[in-house]
Amino acid sequence: MFTAGGSKRGRTAGLGVIGAAVLALALAGCASGAESGADPSTTASGESGDAVGVVGVWGDADAQNTPSLVFAEDGTVTGTDGCNRLMGSWTADGGTVEFAPLVSTRMACEGVDTWLSGGASGTWTDTELVVLDGSGTEIGTLERSE
Repeated sequence: MFTAGGSKRGRTAGLGVIGAAVLALALAGCASGAESGADPSTTASGESGDAVGVVGVWGDADAQNTPSLVFAEDGTVTGTDGCNRLMGSWTADGGTVEFAPLVSTRMACEGVDTWLSGGASGTWTDTELVVLDGSGTEIGTLERSE
């Protein structure tokens, strides 16, 4: 596509094609659960017999150094462990949610407990999300904000 000795114009055009391909792949991966063939009963709130569902904001998303998660209806989850940004996808069944997997940035933040980055699943009520690690051990809770 471009070589070390190639012209600047050739390198720029080659990078543009690569950038467009990466963007197209990223957008294709962002398709909603319904468009991608996912079972909507496991991704949308209230679809598994739970009237409130997990969709919404848990924790204070506006506070600094404070963990929070935002569950979207399309099956994506974003948030922070108080230091690092978290992102991933989720599925729910009844009052249980599974994170598939949460990925995060890896910044070092002094004095911040980053327990939420170890979350693998959780259970929720109308007001509280209990976060569990991969072994099913409770590692923390978040209160519903919205």
